[in-house]
Amino acid sequence: MGPFVPELISEQLNLVVALFLGMGFGFVLEQAGFSSSRRLAGVFYGYDFTVLRVFFTAAVTAMSGVILLSYLGFLDIDAIFVNPLWLRPAIVGGIIMGLGFILGGYCPGTSVCAASIGKVDAMFFVGGGLLGVMLFGELFPLYHHFFESTARGPVKVFSSLGISQGLFAFMVIAMAVGAFYATTRIEKKVAGDQAPSQVFPVGKHMAAGAALLVLGLVLMFTPDYKTRLVRKVSNSAFQSVHAVQTMVPDELAFRIVDQEPLTRILDLRSAASFAAMALPGSVNLTQMDLFGRDLGNGIDQRRSRKVIVADDEAQERQAYLLLQELGYENLAILDGGFPAFSRVFLNPTAFVPAGNRWDEDVRRFRQEAQTKIPQLIEAQKASATKKPKQEKKIQGGC
Repeated sequence: MGPFVPELISEQLNLVVALFLGMGFGFVLEQAGFSSSRRLAGVFYGYDFTVLRVFFTAAVTAMSGVILLSYLGFLDIDAIFVNPLWLRPAIVGGIIMGLGFILGGYCPGTSVCAASIGKVDAMFFVGGGLLGVMLFGELFPLYHHFFESTARGPVKVFSSLGISQGLFAFMVIAMAVGAFYATTRIEKKVAGDQAPSQVFPVGKHMAAGAALLVLGLVLMFTPDYKTRLVRKVSNSAFQSVHAVQTMVPDELAFRIVDQEPLTRILDLRSAASFAAMALPGSVNLTQMDLFGRDLGNGIDQRRSRKVIVADDEAQERQAYLLLQELGYENLAILDGGFPAFSRVFLNPTAFVPAGNRWDEDVRRFRQEAQTKIPQLIEAQKASATKKPKQEKKIQGGC
């Protein structure tokens, strides 16, 4: 699953899509008046809040799209790069940029928009910005300690506030609607008949605001795709009508000893348990790792036989159904979980005959496997098994 664009088109075609998106973005900026320094400065002086309205509209549109696409399974939010936060440098940088915005009438993006249509002041603004970047780089050794201070990592606002993603979305939408109303009143008071909001159809805008609040309520109760799927496969009623394929410890041991090339063992135990005792060829995964497009070790959706191993069958069953919902086939869970396998082959107990003609064959195989499998485990530890490839974060932003 996701991120959205690379899942549907190639990385090469992605560049073409980015080109046309950039052209569209520039067109919208120009149509919204972002090439006018007077209109941009109007936000600070109270006579024109068009820029604020456009920013809020873009934020609400993008936020709603991300949440809804995630719910439908088209977008993996965890694969989106989140810029790390350095708190104090961000505050100082915001103050400097804000002062530059007020004095120059542009921010970096809008200055390029204005320069592209031939505005001389914007060209000087862009030139000054480039000189500032070079000066920043030359003087960086003087303040690099401050620049790298108060690191907070890839912080998300709703996580910092301790609230859900949906509640935060509703709060942003409510804030946008409130800002639209308040700025319209301020704009009309400051600019009078010259206020852009004088031509707004009041009835339609009130209806749009109400619709936005309804959308916010919908988003507040919309779980993300991963949470929705985990809830679905955890439901006992769902599990009762979806059978799972099982594999007994003897069959798994045979595949390990035989080094069956298409057998893939997905170990869902804790990292500490896996480090202490990992089956040959197995890969350690968490539940969230199952949503990745590449589970590691050449695991594909259909051809390889994927055996799920965990501390108990309940966890294995949930992972099985989750992978099945994600489109994986040829799955099996280990009968009795890892403890059952351990009792037979890693910390063997006395052999108990089943009372059929295969007892002697089973006994001989187990004796052989009880020697061979620990040897393979030790060999794997010595060879420093390569970790599964981590998905690359999709970077971007303004």
